[in-house]
Amino acid sequence: MKNYILGLIFCFTAFTLSAQVKTPSASPSSKVTQSVGLTDFTLEYSRPGVKGRKIFGDLVPYGSKWRTGANSSTKVEFTTPVTFAGQDVEAGKYAIYTIPGESMWSVMLTTDLRGVGSAMGEWDESKVAANFEVKSMKAGATNETMLINFNNITNNSATLDICWENTLVSIPVSVPSDKMVQESIDKVMAGPSAGDYYNAARYYRESGKDLTTALEWMNKSLEMNGEKFWTLRQKALLLADMGKTKEAIEVAKKSIEMAKEAGNMDYVKNNEKSIAEWMK
Repeated sequence: MKNYILGLIFCFTAFTLSAQVKTPSASPSSKVTQSVGLTDFTLEYSRPGVKGRKIFGDLVPYGSKWRTGANSSTKVEFTTPVTFAGQDVEAGKYAIYTIPGESMWSVMLTTDLRGVGSAMGEWDESKVAANFEVKSMKAGATNETMLINFNNITNNSATLDICWENTLVSIPVSVPSDKMVQESIDKVMAGPSAGDYYNAARYYRESGKDLTTALEWMNKSLEMNGEKFWTLRQKALLLADMGKTKEAIEVAKKSIEMAKEAGNMDYVKNNEKSIAEWMK
């Protein structure tokens, strides 16, 4: 019995040790982050090796859909709209599938991020955000481990390069940096918006800062954006804090009228409460 128990303990210990053994992945995962202009990219993929095999046209057949790597499908995420090989794609996360050919590759970006088996077995064309072709070129050197990376980076463009064995596919990528910079410049040069004046005036009043300046800003907001019941409410509060009770009541009454038309009874109630306090 003792020997039997010892044998069980030995087997259990051996199994536990075996279950804890970790080995390197045959196709290690990689995560690449890259800024191109004002757009941030994140690329996630696994990197298989050649290992003495013929890759394209054999291990990866020509004319068949490929997950573009090993393990799960390769995925790319970007923070602004992007143009891939002339096709516009909205900001978001996409899986990259390809159909390699001897001289041309088809590239597909899909919002279907499921496991490779499900996505490829139940291909949903309606989820394909872009489908385009790019040339396949001979790489300058043999790449033992598959590499996907961003190269030729400028403020407005880059290439997304897929390189493995002796094959290179370079996808042109354009980002809207010029448009974003120009919009930023136009906004700054145009000066504060009505919302900026409103927020600044409200902050000044609530923080007990210069109320005269706050009133100037609130009037500027009203001038730019027209009379709104919420802006009039803040102006009435400002006038009351400045001791201009009569003016505050008149403005609050106007806010009440506009709030009733908009169906916002909270503003009606708050204004009426304030008027009652100011009239004491």
